[in-house]
Formats: sequence, structure tokens, C-alpha cells
Amino acid sequence: MTAVPRRPRSEKTPAFRLLAGLLIPAMDLLARYEVIDGDKLPRQGAYVIAPNHYSEIDPVVIGRVVWKLGRPPRYLAKASLFRVPVLGWLLRATGQIPVERAGAARGSDPLGSAAKLVNEGFAVIIYPEGSLTRDPDLWPMRGKTGAVRMALLAGIPLIPVAHWGTQLVMPRYGKRISLFPRKTIRVKIGDPVDLSAFAGHGLDPKTLHDATALLMAAITDLVAELREETPPLEPWDPAQHSQTETGRFE
Repeated sequence: MTAVPRRPRSEKTPAFRLLAGLLIPAMDLLARYEVIDGDKLPRQGAYVIAPNHYSEIDPVVIGRVVWKLGRPPRYLAKASLFRVPVLGWLLRATGQIPVERAGAARGSDPLGSAAKLVNEGFAVIIYPEGSLTRDPDLWPMRGKTGAVRMALLAGIPLIPVAHWGTQLVMPRYGKRISLFPRKTIRVKIGDPVDLSAFAGHGLDPKTLHDATALLMAAITDLVAELREETPPLEPWDPAQHSQTETGRFE
């Protein structure tokens, strides 16, 4: 008999409820949220949520939406942060997932994180672009393999998500939040990406590259629907424009 991953006895812990009680009213003052196909986000079980990324406030926006849809949002966080007083307690109390820096626990850490997802039944948010998009028109850029790798390792659904309007609250690389007038942020939940063609192939570079391209195409299609525009034929590749993968470029 196949073991069914259990859901935590109480996903919305007191610490999570406290944090939500502080953040959500403020986020609701900043914007109205129009969520499309919210019923596509499972209310239980483990899965990876993969959104587009173009503003520093994106994680709070998506976290607010996921919470309102019934799931406490989890993120992968640097393991070193768990050793910081107070912050470390908050990360542990809200079930965030520690990940060592590359090389610190190479090989075992992704497997451990994947096992934690399945065993605890968490929904985790992973930004496949890795940083704010470099595309000058804010379309999703070339993706990294983290979200796909985690979904394949854990054998769980990979759900693309798109949002549009966050840039009106805080523009890319902006440090100030626009309070008035109240903005509207539209969010669209997609169908799980079909990764069946990659099952059993291992995590070789070609498999991860092809699966990531499939994920980014799904996210881009959702963004195009929200924007009611035609996306670029190819995703923006920072390497082809002499841009670094992280940090500001403007």
C-alpha cells in the first residue's frame, strides 16, 4: 500500500496566525486582489507553487493570496537565518524550510528538503527565476531549475502562478510603497505542469532544463492572459545581454 503523506495537525500555527494578523490587513489596504481559478490550488497535501517575480514585495503578495486560499505559505530559507535570534524562532514556528548554501551540504540538502515537504504536507513557494526578472517589460525571464528539481525529487505537483499589478505598489528595485490610490493586483492559478515525461529520467541537466522551460512557458502564458498582451517569443536571457544573475542592473 502506498503511504499517503500526512498533513500537519495544524498548519496555521499560533505564530503563523500572529504574523498573518499583522501583515494581511496592511496588504489589504495597499491593494484589492482579484484571484482567478483559486480553486486550482489544492487545500491540502504537498506541492510547489512557482510564481513570476518582478518586485521585492512579491513574496508578501503571493503569501497573502495563498493564505487566503487556505494554505500557510512556506518558503525555502537560508539555513544560516535559522540561527539568528528571534528570526530563527519565527522561521521554525512557521514551518519554513532551511536550505544550506551551495557546497555546505551538497547533495543531501535538496533531498532532505523534498522529504520534509512530503512528510509534512507543505505547500512551498519557489521563484523559478531566482531573482527579479531582467526583462525590460517585466515578462518572466529564463528560469533556474530549483522549482522543477524540488517537484521531481519530492514527486509532488508543480503549480504555476502569475500575478500582475504588484509593480504599481512597489516597482522593480523600488524602496517605497505607493499607498494611494489603492491598487488592484490580479493573480491567476494555473493547472499543474505535466512532468510525467521527465519521471524516471534522473536529474540530469537536459531533464532539468527541458522541464524548467516547460514551467516558464506555463507561467508566461498566465502572465499574458492577465496582461492581455502577447509575450516575447523567447524568454529574456541575462547572459545574452551581459547582465549578472543577481543584483540590480539598472
